Amino acid sequence: MEFTDDQVVRYSRHIILPEVGGKGQGKISAAKVFLIGAGGLGCPISYYLTAAGVGKIAIVDDDVVDLSNLQRQILHSTKTIGRPKVESAKAVLNDLNPDVEIVAIKDRLTPENILGFIKDYDIVIDGSDNFPTRYLVNDACVLAGKPLSSGAVLRFEGQVTTIVPGKGHCYRCLFEEMPPAGLVPSCQEGGVLGVLPGIIGTLQAMEVLKLILGKGDVLKNTLLIYDALRTTFRKVKVPKNPDCPVCGTHPTITALCSSYEANYCRA
Repeated sequence: MEFTDDQVVRYSRHIILPEVGGKGQGKISAAKVFLIGAGGLGCPISYYLTAAGVGKIAIVDDDVVDLSNLQRQILHSTKTIGRPKVESAKAVLNDLNPDVEIVAIKDRLTPENILGFIKDYDIVIDGSDNFPTRYLVNDACVLAGKPLSSGAVLRFEGQVTTIVPGKGHCYRCLFEEMPPAGLVPSCQEGGVLGVLPGIIGTLQAMEVLKLILGKGDVLKNTLLIYDALRTTFRKVKVPKNPDCPVCGTHPTITALCSSYEANYCRA
């Protein structure tokens, strides 16, 4: 693609990188990503992808800004308390980079709508904060063949993995069954250090840019664990599970449906 003079200046630090250049920036500008969540993870993810010039970013979230969000959700402010998060995020991102098309979707993901939402996007990013959504997003991405960046944070620890359907593990290869309700506390129940989602979300944004550019090694078949208190990163190998119920040799989850109880729809 041809860049305007202003775009050449805006993306100059990308363009001078041999691994990116004008061709790579063109790939970034043509990319379309679908982001779940405008919260702790979604804020840094969308901010850096917008700054990078990703062509189209859809953000889905059905929540509104709350005072308790502002310790970590950096797109929102005291002035936007009570507003839908996707609207608050869109306003900030539009100001940051008018080159990028931001699609704000105030809705909750369901088995009935998720495949329709993600079908026209190249990459899906999960910045959600609950297990049902993570399992739903994983299963939908495997069924649709969409690459997925998945992140999670709690207290002082964060995790990131990248799922490329057909080329490695999926979330169910890591955790086949959803943990029983109440076993793992949410951030609301267990707390989270405000900076932590910024670190994990930025790593997710990096994974997405590498997927777009086709450069470097993404976290395929790998779970990256960050311990903020000890300032350590640990990689855990995650082999593809041939018996995985969604991406295995003989999957039992082959569709999403309204009876997707506990995020299952078995054949």
